[in-house]
Amino acid sequence: MRINTNIAALTAQEANTNTNNNLRNSLERLSSGLKINKASDDASGLAIADKLRTQASSIKQAISNGNSAVSLIQIADKAMGEQSNILDMVKQKLIQAATATTSAEGRSAIGKDINKLLTQLNGIASQTNYNGISLLQGASAGATSETLTFQMGEKASNTAELNASVQSNTSGLTGMNTLKAAASGGTWSTAEARAFMDDVDTALNQLNEWRSDFGSTQNQIESGIRNMMTQVTNIKAAESVIRDVDYAEESANFNKQNIVSQAGTYAMSQANQVQQNVLRLLQ
Repeated sequence: MRINTNIAALTAQEANTNTNNNLRNSLERLSSGLKINKASDDASGLAIADKLRTQASSIKQAISNGNSAVSLIQIADKAMGEQSNILDMVKQKLIQAATATTSAEGRSAIGKDINKLLTQLNGIASQTNYNGISLLQGASAGATSETLTFQMGEKASNTAELNASVQSNTSGLTGMNTLKAAASGGTWSTAEARAFMDDVDTALNQLNEWRSDFGSTQNQIESGIRNMMTQVTNIKAAESVIRDVDYAEESANFNKQNIVSQAGTYAMSQANQVQQNVLRLLQ
């Protein structure tokens, strides 16, 4: 029997140290809620989980971009909707001015109304913007861009484009500048009033075409947003499988390691106790 090196105690100590390390790791997982807390826990799993997390955060930002784009489009659409109402009123007043029962004084008063309405139409075009970006004067001087490109995904190619070359003022709407000048000139005939009716119809068609383009782009962006929201949910679910701890499984593992640790401590005490038997030989 040898007492200089207690092999049994060393073996028990090594096993107990490993068990305590496992117990510490298990406790770390339970307290953090994560299965992977450091690269050594699962190197390949950490790389995949981090890539999924980056992908999810990128798509979340793209969703935010899309919501901002929808807000921009809605601002422009509502403004053009009010301009459409103005042109409707202008058409009604032209019809009123074109009939023989309206006097010259009445047509002059109608002209002033039309001039004010078209001035308001120009005001709407110049004031409508999103974060300083002019939306209804894209073809005019000082416009930032005639094509707005929205980043709608994590790849450079994931974009949606909006043709912003909209100039919904009297300069951009066919015949409206001429109508404004004639209406503000004072005296004008029923024939002149009648001649501008087709111009108003043409202007309304232009406005409706722009609104249609904005509307279809909004539908495209909203569809992209719904798709990206689904992607984020699925990506986060995939990341969770890799990164998050299963509490039921880890709790069972923690209890197991705790019991083994207690058993290891008892085993070390017994291994040291065996050495005491040597003293009997020396008595």
